[in-house]
Amino acid sequence: MRDTSTIKDMREAMVTAIVDLAAEHKDVVLLDADLTSCLASLKFEELYPERFFNCGIAEANMVGISAGLSSMGFTPFAHTFGCFASRRTFDQFFLSVGYAKQVVHLIGTDPGVTAQLNGGTHMPFEDIALMRQVPGVIVIEPSDGQSCYELTLQAYASGKTSYTRIPRKGITHRYPVGTKFTLGKGIELASGKDVAIVATGEVLVNESAKALELLKAQGIDATLIDLHTIKPLDEELLSTIAKRCSKVLVCENGRYAGGVGEAIAAFYAKTNPVKMDFLNVGEQFGEVGKLPYLQGVFGFTADNIARKAALLAR
Repeated sequence: MRDTSTIKDMREAMVTAIVDLAAEHKDVVLLDADLTSCLASLKFEELYPERFFNCGIAEANMVGISAGLSSMGFTPFAHTFGCFASRRTFDQFFLSVGYAKQVVHLIGTDPGVTAQLNGGTHMPFEDIALMRQVPGVIVIEPSDGQSCYELTLQAYASGKTSYTRIPRKGITHRYPVGTKFTLGKGIELASGKDVAIVATGEVLVNESAKALELLKAQGIDATLIDLHTIKPLDEELLSTIAKRCSKVLVCENGRYAGGVGEAIAAFYAKTNPVKMDFLNVGEQFGEVGKLPYLQGVFGFTADNIARKAALLAR
């Protein structure tokens, strides 16, 4: 078990996990779409040059190659920016990987507003919705370095195809080494009775954690869930917080249609209907800007989360 507390950004946490897997498992290979410096995958290439493939700016072809490698007994990890990993490769991922029952671990970096200065063309708000359409695929969004590292190991151990969305730069060190992570099981960071906040990813879990203090100052006792696995949903935990709070706010760095909020709403509709609200990008495209600016534009701030949660709790 590796301690990631000294790792400086999320891409390093991801590559470290893949390197550690490769040291133990000779079937592990890494493919990149001419973004080796962006993922810091040069570390893998230096150690295992015969197991590293730079496929160039041809993301759909990279996924096809990954499927072929899987059919030959390899376990590919394949990386590109989230906009290309989802929108540009979807047909190949759906058919050559999903339909053909191959195991590929696709990594989409800089999802949603974390694309920052790359702008609206590079902001995948719909990648969750697309990947949820592929039967049997695990969808992961870790909120810190340790969970990114551990869940990557678990994705490999699952023997199932996965899609992981992470920012490249910056990192949160929320969980100490030794924290128990389980794919498909969210983590309850705070337990309250008035309202539950279910958040995914580093930006919104961080802001939701700050919102807890703002809510506490208003006398509102809130639950906070880090839903690091989007598919499959942790139905047991969702049922527990529905019974305790009966009011749930879902926060995601993406679009409502086909996203986390819609998935949870559908689950509650058939099991335990609750009063809900949602924080997402709505019917908007992305735009150019630094992260603090974009968080303000889309309301991904502690103040806005606390405001929405307080209105829901009343």
